[in-house]
Amino acid sequence: MEKVKIGILGLGAISGIYLKNLTELFREVEVAGVFDIVTEKADKVREELGIAGKYSSMEAFLADPEIEIVLNLTRPFEHYETTKAALLAGKHVYSEKPLAAVYEEGRELVALAREKKLMLGGAPDTFLGAGIQTCRKLIDDGFIGRPVGACARMICHGHESWHPAPEFYYQHGGGPMMDMGPYYLTALVNLLGRVEGLTGVVSRSFETRVVTSMPQYGQIIDVEVPTHVNGILRFANGAVGTITTTFDVYYDNQAALEIYGTKGTLRVPDPNGFGGPVMLLRPEDGVFREIPLVFGYKDNSRGLGLADMAKALRAGRSMRAGSEQTLHVLEIMTAFEKSSREGRFINLETEYERRAPMNQECIPGVLDS
Repeated sequence: MEKVKIGILGLGAISGIYLKNLTELFREVEVAGVFDIVTEKADKVREELGIAGKYSSMEAFLADPEIEIVLNLTRPFEHYETTKAALLAGKHVYSEKPLAAVYEEGRELVALAREKKLMLGGAPDTFLGAGIQTCRKLIDDGFIGRPVGACARMICHGHESWHPAPEFYYQHGGGPMMDMGPYYLTALVNLLGRVEGLTGVVSRSFETRVVTSMPQYGQIIDVEVPTHVNGILRFANGAVGTITTTFDVYYDNQAALEIYGTKGTLRVPDPNGFGGPVMLLRPEDGVFREIPLVFGYKDNSRGLGLADMAKALRAGRSMRAGSEQTLHVLEIMTAFEKSSREGRFINLETEYERRAPMNQECIPGVLDS
């Protein structure tokens, strides 16, 4: 397969693992260009990778005819404008989560991509990893019977104690639901299918935060978004789920995701990762037992969804981490606050169907067609 050429927009902290995987793991893509408003960052990456092109502006970057897919790694509140610009420039786009900070903006981006016959998708792609794909097979093969419920929890006390630049986590487009919710909700819809409606209650426990990490130690951050979100989800298959995401709570275990069925319970591994452990409880056992992972990509494989997009582009098939999924997850996340504000149950309008599972027999770095 002819390699698909990728242009990376934004070179923040997350770009390191993408660059590593796109250049060392995934064999069907090639990094053809990079751009960041901090020129030194782009120059460093260009030198390391031997990329000749240097761009004076984002517009010049987007005009490069060599670039087929733009990997959008800008800050969350910038996703709408930067993705829109890339689509208008005729580029396919794979964006870090979330698709946009506002549901209406996400819906506009999806409509624009369809109008221009361009592919649009995005993170998270952890659901394509060995852990969640193994869980999906267990559910689809009937190991827990008919799914009846789910419980997801992401509990921590925020990022200002460790992140070098934590402000955006508390600005428009941030907060625990918009930041971490995509991992949990993407896992849930891949395991259980479409969410048809929900109820949410949200709060903001602290008006300000004090940064205790370097280099911004002592800086005061104003909190603009809800930092404690509780939701109840009604899935189209009849299952009912709950989700809590918070930056307000001290706790010893950040991640928890469980799926309940008529014949057993499944403990899903941390959806922010690609591997295990996968734990299954069946009534005949009475205890949780670890299940071997039966798919590839158990290590940090960020960029897997982008590699799948590239393969889909060449093969003429649907991508697994497409805009139907990212828009559905965005509507869920933003509907929690809407439900809390309006005090009512919200029926969702987005459609969603699970894409094909990963291929169990694959060459590392080469996606199935």
